Amino acid sequence: MRIQKLFILGAGLLIILAVQPVRAFHPDVYTPRVPPDQLEKIQEIESPYPPTPERIEAGRQIYFGKGLCVTCHSKSGKGVRMPGHAPRNFTDTQWQDARTDGELMWVLKNGSPGTGMPKRVGQGITEEEGWNVIQFIRTFRGQ
Repeated sequence: MRIQKLFILGAGLLIILAVQPVRAFHPDVYTPRVPPDQLEKIQEIESPYPPTPERIEAGRQIYFGKGLCVTCHSKSGKGVRMPGHAPRNFTDTQWQDARTDGELMWVLKNGSPGTGMPKRVGQGITEEEGWNVIQFIRTFRGQ
């Protein structure tokens, strides 16, 4: 009897732990990742660099290289199918229109809470390289 109770308690605990991370995921891919109290200020930030072919190419090299972006977002920018919260689909025109460059930089600097997106700027790539990656990500729009 005691073993059955422990088994049921253990199974219940495993179910709760398994469901816990799922609640942290963002229910809508179009919801900003920036905290609401910072959003307006972050949305106003623009890249300090013009989107030149050279910067876009530098961003492509970071995306496919040391930035490790391709690992989750794939060669096509559509994202790799993964359990849990799928990586952002950079070809999604609605998403591209909704997110500002400042918001994308915030995610590169802070990661995306509730997803597998880690911090990148300051941990593998510089801020300038981050801006280049953002310019490259913009080339996926509508593909």
